Amino acid sequence: MNAGYNLDNVARAAKVRLMIFDVDGVLTDGSLHYGADGEALKTFNVHDGLGIKLLHESGVQTAIISARVSPQVVKRAADLGIAFLHQGGHDKLTPFHALLEKTGLAAEQVGFIGDDVVDLPILRRVGFAVAVPNGRAEVHGRAHHITEAAGGRGAVREICEFVLRAQGSYDRVMAQFLV
Repeated sequence: MNAGYNLDNVARAAKVRLMIFDVDGVLTDGSLHYGADGEALKTFNVHDGLGIKLLHESGVQTAIISARVSPQVVKRAADLGIAFLHQGGHDKLTPFHALLEKTGLAAEQVGFIGDDVVDLPILRRVGFAVAVPNGRAEVHGRAHHITEAAGGRGAVREICEFVLRAQGSYDRVMAQFLV
């Protein structure tokens, strides 16, 4: 598959009406820090969060499908206005199909960004499959696009802006900040 910025990827991104995000390794850098009580802590990137909000402003829906369960992810999804959140289990395909049914979208109208082999079933089906550079080789091999920024380090913002530019809505959603 092609990696990088090319016309095929722009065409794929232009069709995206729903962008789905993995969490560990994508919305975070994949590190798990444990607190004194044994709870796993996650660090999210604020730039990524604004990118997701800009997608919402352009009319693109967002979702999270993650294998791990974390109350921090519930909080982050709520803060960002992500309405569909599924956590728990390596079977990501079942919630993906449920999401398609709920939204009425076809798989080719969906983008997904992942980093590990549990993401492959969705990556093989979506219209715009994205990987982060810190992802597994198997994932890179199935991705249409690989971000320059690493997971948890701006990859999500990068792909949100890519989609916005491909759809011609970047200038409109950014205008509020550039006046």
